[in-house]
Amino acid sequence: MKQFLANSLRSAVQSGLLILKFVVPLYLLADILLYFDLLRPLGFLFAPVTSLLDLPPEAAVALAGGVLINIYAGIAFAAPLDLSPYQWTVLAVFLGVCHSMIVESAIMAKLGISYGYSILLRGFGACLTVLPVLFLPASLFSQQQQHDTLTLPRYDDFWQMLFHSLHKAVVLSVEIILLISLIIVVMDLLKASRLLQARLEKVNTAFSIIVGQLLGITYGAGILIREASRGALSREDIFFIGTFLMICHSIVEDVLLFVLFGANYWVILGVRLTAALVLSALLLRVFRLVSLDWVIRP
Repeated sequence: MKQFLANSLRSAVQSGLLILKFVVPLYLLADILLYFDLLRPLGFLFAPVTSLLDLPPEAAVALAGGVLINIYAGIAFAAPLDLSPYQWTVLAVFLGVCHSMIVESAIMAKLGISYGYSILLRGFGACLTVLPVLFLPASLFSQQQQHDTLTLPRYDDFWQMLFHSLHKAVVLSVEIILLISLIIVVMDLLKASRLLQARLEKVNTAFSIIVGQLLGITYGAGILIREASRGALSREDIFFIGTFLMICHSIVEDVLLFVLFGANYWVILGVRLTAALVLSALLLRVFRLVSLDWVIRP
């Protein structure tokens, strides 16, 4: 038993460290972009999208922050805009699919899924997923709006920002390693039981999807990388799970942040789960019919 746990922990730490090689430097890059206010000049790239999403033009910077940095940056830039519950729901669906593109595309690339596919899927996927929300009746969106605020941190100088960013990256690193280690040990214990011996493939797939749904792509990818390196997942498995998670992940913490501002949780959850199931199933059929080596490494 001790040897079993030691092997699981060793494998978990290796997966965690592999993820961190991308998370830490890109986390620092994101904070540097925020510190030098480099998102506002990029806001014009998202200006055409705001009109399509029934959002005010000022929301372009919020989209830029969410897409290029993370959910928190997107919300922080959107908070002063006095958006309606309907608009917060639209923003939540779009950024829920298409956020943290720099970091998360790099993580998916470690699974063999190309940057191009990740960006195209999440960009077009966000537009398709949010489309049904634009036609929903107004009665679904409460007019009672909460005015909680989320502000971006301010620093006295660059070095203070860098130190704070590095500290946050280290804390995040410890959390990633601990959580991935715990999840992998539990998964290995379940897979070792006689009851699940005949269903190992389903266990691998289910754990990856559940972890990604609850905790996000970073943690789900940590499990996927370990299972893929052991040959427990086929290219089709990786393609399907990766596609599913890029459309629908972190459905608790990220979504609840938008709910604080009046967004409808059940609308967000419903459209993202539906889009993830439909798109991943359809694209898997295409994947089986057409050679897509540019999407995922053989």
